[in-house]
Amino acid sequence: MKTIITLLCTLFISVYSFCQEITTKHVVSHNRETIVTDPTRGENEYPEWAVFPSENMQIRKILMHITLGTPDSLSTAHWDYLDHINLKRKGGVSGKVFNYEIGRMLTPYGSLYGEGWEFKWTVDVTDFSMLLRDSVEIEYIHSGYETTSVGWALTIDFEIFEGTPHIKPLKIQPLWSGRFDYGNPENPIEKALALITFQKLPESGISRMRIQHTGHGMDEPRACSEFCSRWREIFFNGKMVQHKELWKNCGDNPLYPQGGTWIFDRALWCPGDLQEPDIINVYPREGVNTFGIQMEPYTEENYDQANESITAYLIQYSEPVSKNDVCIEEVITPNNRPIYNRSNPKSFDAKIKIRNLGEDELNTLIINYWTKGFSKKTYKWKGNLKYFEATEIILPGIIESEAGKNQFLVECVKPNGKKDAWEGDNTLVTTFDSPKEMPEDIIVEFKTNNNPSDNDLYVLDFNRDTLYKKSAKSLIADTVYRDTLHLPQNDYELYLIDTAGNGLEFWYMQEQGYGYLRLLDLQGRLVHNFEKDCGDGQILAFRTIQGYSCDTTESLYDFILYPKISEGNFVLDVYSEKKEDMEVKVTNNEGLVEKYYYYDVQGGKFNLDLSHRPDNRYMVEVLMDGEQKFMTRINKRTK
Repeated sequence: MKTIITLLCTLFISVYSFCQEITTKHVVSHNRETIVTDPTRGENEYPEWAVFPSENMQIRKILMHITLGTPDSLSTAHWDYLDHINLKRKGGVSGKVFNYEIGRMLTPYGSLYGEGWEFKWTVDVTDFSMLLRDSVEIEYIHSGYETTSVGWALTIDFEIFEGTPHIKPLKIQPLWSGRFDYGNPENPIEKALALITFQKLPESGISRMRIQHTGHGMDEPRACSEFCSRWREIFFNGKMVQHKELWKNCGDNPLYPQGGTWIFDRALWCPGDLQEPDIINVYPREGVNTFGIQMEPYTEENYDQANESITAYLIQYSEPVSKNDVCIEEVITPNNRPIYNRSNPKSFDAKIKIRNLGEDELNTLIINYWTKGFSKKTYKWKGNLKYFEATEIILPGIIESEAGKNQFLVECVKPNGKKDAWEGDNTLVTTFDSPKEMPEDIIVEFKTNNNPSDNDLYVLDFNRDTLYKKSAKSLIADTVYRDTLHLPQNDYELYLIDTAGNGLEFWYMQEQGYGYLRLLDLQGRLVHNFEKDCGDGQILAFRTIQGYSCDTTESLYDFILYPKISEGNFVLDVYSEKKEDMEVKVTNNEGLVEKYYYYDVQGGKFNLDLSHRPDNRYMVEVLMDGEQKFMTRINKRTK
């Protein structure tokens, strides 16, 4: 059995007078376990036993962290498969079987990732705290049919926060669970999603539906269920309590770029996504109550495989134990966690997420926030949050920092002007990097692709004034813009926006060509290079320094190989800070097939002609003065 690693986390108690110590326990069920598919069955099970806290320990919150990485002995897996994390059994090998889905992972397109890569996602699983006790078997089910020569290194880490629960769990029971045909005239989904009744417990005050729902499979012509937007309605005692569009934007995925069609929006999921469940709280009446689901009507006479994967649970709780109880769930900015890399680093306007855990509506809150080593700031929030409702709050002002790593602290006090019932989750500390340092004079070099009407580019100062802008309406296709900016020493933010969600380059959309965005100093040295395959765009927080001195010990480069799929003609676009000899190697599974040499290269476009080679997947490696600086995959494919 796995052991519990106990960490005692005291969050600057002595220095900042925070009132309660927070004790967390980490229970790791899977520790870099290599997982692969079973192509003979389409799924593969990975069960592990772990020892959770005993029944008498009070639990405030449980977070489940899922990490996928490159295995030690295999290449990273390629495909976006639907995986389930299940609480299989409790109480030892002869204990009760549950098979409750506590998490849903959609794997990324991992072909771009190599040795040392990993990414971590987090989801709150406190609703299962009644069952995550003592000996529990946690099972990860990995679906798919790809070769067993690729896989993932899987870690499942439960972070358990000890403390007084804000609400007492009484009973948990399954509602619906399975894959249900969608659009099949011979097996309508309405029949499968029948109304469910339950009896209210005498001591129950709140009942909660926790539902995971994703759409899969494609029927023509609507491409349902994976690529068609439609609605779902949830009813409690005959009254609609949620209307939801089953659609998710994928262009803002924090895990980017990926190897496949990661930018395509999907039916409530994206590749590389630990799904957040929907939570619906209701107040049951005495006796019998009902839950129901209604899907948008849809029938396809040529039905093939469209299906809705739905798992839902009912948890009956007591009333909230306190009148006034607020928690800070996350500091979104500033924060170095990769899951928030779309908004970090940040120069100004910190952002936090709070949740009301008290019975009384939350109307006022005092929020103190500061960077360690700098003065404390205070923000007085006003709003209307009912029990368990959450909101994101902007904390105005410059995010002060020293060069390098810093700590940002947030403290929530006096909910509704009262003492908080449990202060252990009123404070959060994050680590963050200071904005990137740059010279006061920079050159913005922006090449548009063939669809510049998708893009806006602008720079803001600390007053949110726009100092520089390239608007979508003014841009010309396939054009290089070079502008020199003088930005006096201060903090700034640069935004690249792509309203189509397909970045400056996307391998699947060859017709849009490619673009790039680079920041240079006046000597032409590369100060910052933006990712081209960036979906919805990017943000760069930076700080200009008077007398900035560029690091000349290491040269920076920019390489673009386009297109990624061609009948044989490829273009390598190169930017180098100094003249160097360049070697380009093209290989396939059988070894080296092409080699090119170029002398004194500092920039330009170079043609790679593979039209005489057979259709295949090739790797292209670029070496500058003998050192590898770039590698990517291309496909030679005859139409």
